[in-house]
Amino acid sequence: MTVSDALIARTILAGTVAEAAPARDLPSAWERDAPEPAWAERRLREAADATGAPAPIAPPSAPPLPPVEDGPLHGLGIGALQAAYAAGATDPVAVVAALRDRIARHPSGRDAVLAPVPGAENAARESARRIREGAARPLEGIPFGIKDIVDCAGAPVTCGSRLTGDRVAETDATVVARLRAAGAIPLAMLATTEFACGSAHNPRYGAVGNPWNRARWTGGSSTGSGAALAARLMPLALGTDTGGSIRVPAAWCGITGLKPTRGLVPRTGVAPLSWTLDHVGPMARSADDLARVMPWIAGPDGTDPHAAGRYDAGRYDASRARGLAGLRVGVAEGWFTAMQDAAVLAAWQAMLTVLERGGARLVPVDLGPVATAHQDGYTIVMAELASLQEPDLDRAAALDPGTRARMDQGRHFSATDYLRALRRRPLVLAQVLDALGGVDVLVTPGLGAEAPSLDSLTVEVDGTAHPLQAVLPRNTMLFDYTGLPALMLPTGRGRTGLPVAAQVVGKPYDALCLGVGAAFQRETAHHLGVPPEAG
Repeated sequence: MTVSDALIARTILAGTVAEAAPARDLPSAWERDAPEPAWAERRLREAADATGAPAPIAPPSAPPLPPVEDGPLHGLGIGALQAAYAAGATDPVAVVAALRDRIARHPSGRDAVLAPVPGAENAARESARRIREGAARPLEGIPFGIKDIVDCAGAPVTCGSRLTGDRVAETDATVVARLRAAGAIPLAMLATTEFACGSAHNPRYGAVGNPWNRARWTGGSSTGSGAALAARLMPLALGTDTGGSIRVPAAWCGITGLKPTRGLVPRTGVAPLSWTLDHVGPMARSADDLARVMPWIAGPDGTDPHAAGRYDAGRYDASRARGLAGLRVGVAEGWFTAMQDAAVLAAWQAMLTVLERGGARLVPVDLGPVATAHQDGYTIVMAELASLQEPDLDRAAALDPGTRARMDQGRHFSATDYLRALRRRPLVLAQVLDALGGVDVLVTPGLGAEAPSLDSLTVEVDGTAHPLQAVLPRNTMLFDYTGLPALMLPTGRGRTGLPVAAQVVGKPYDALCLGVGAAFQRETAHHLGVPPEAG
């Protein structure tokens, strides 16, 4: 499939570049509340300090194991695999072999999966031994995929770019090392858009087709992670999220993805796109599966200067025990319900009805001028991208045209534009936290439409085609900009039968968004949907 550079550049910048204007909404320089960029980090760190000491070696408890499932091994999620191991119904050696076979036979194994991780079979044998001997670690024998900007020792990590050559990572990223230490098995490197910001049509590896309809895109930038999970190539994958890159493929591939609070999962060993807005997080089949993973990847590592806070597994346990009774659910309209297909809104409203039926109370909230924060987020991303890529400016012709368009735009922003976007950030964070003060979580529609066409790079909202970037990040960027945790989970199907989703947003370092997602998924079956070709 050939798509012009001009079309890629036009669609990738749509809706993300504002006309520069003086910041008349900011306090004057002599006023005591005139914001500085570091205040946003301070506010998040204060929230992190309120969570207390780092998590102990073992969380208070793990979610209960589900019943042992019948069916093929590749169809088992994290909890189902743990139940099967505990019952002696299978072992990690058989699971890794089954997934290798699945990858070799499935179409997504040819575009979502870039390379096997060496040593997976040896790790599976070690996990099987530990399980037999009663010495299993918390995630023993769970295979996982790794986005191609996250280092995994001995594996090729290329950032989806022709500039990186045949780079092989020397050491693990912190998040990979922590998963290994918990017994999980690195299985495969997974596709990404170039440097987590390029177009759907990657010049080095090609586009990743959506398993639900291979003429549609997965969404990015964690393209391979979304497709591999939907296609049942593995039960767990790592992604990153700077404007929505975990949550977008989660929405369009019908899986569940968590962007944790900024800094909760260290970025050490992850190639940066924006040092201000980058987040690392897990993607899986369900919120319950994500809750099994989060305690083992969260917390400072002593290297990432922005890493802070801890994952409160007890908060998730409490929400599971309590259910939805008394939960206050914030509902924001305006920006969040504009540019949304009627089928997306209907699925979101159906989710709210399920939450109400469980005892939750809906509370209208106003998060303030989201449009400005949305554009400020992209000003930060593109300016920092331009700075990071500056050492290779003489090789820019080899970049993805989408990466190049964003980098060129970043070079056009003035220092004042960039600093204005940073200075607004603590004010917007304070506004959002104040708006959420009377609720427990916020629930918004997910993405505005079903997955976009790979040939036109457009999405259809109520029958009208829009450039995908004008729709894709509308409801996601704000929570990268503010750093709040956000969960994306499937809520049904759209007009053509492809997945649609909703987003559950929590307060800093709070696991409640996972608890609400798990409660919704216990009452519905949207997360159990399987693409036709993955059956």
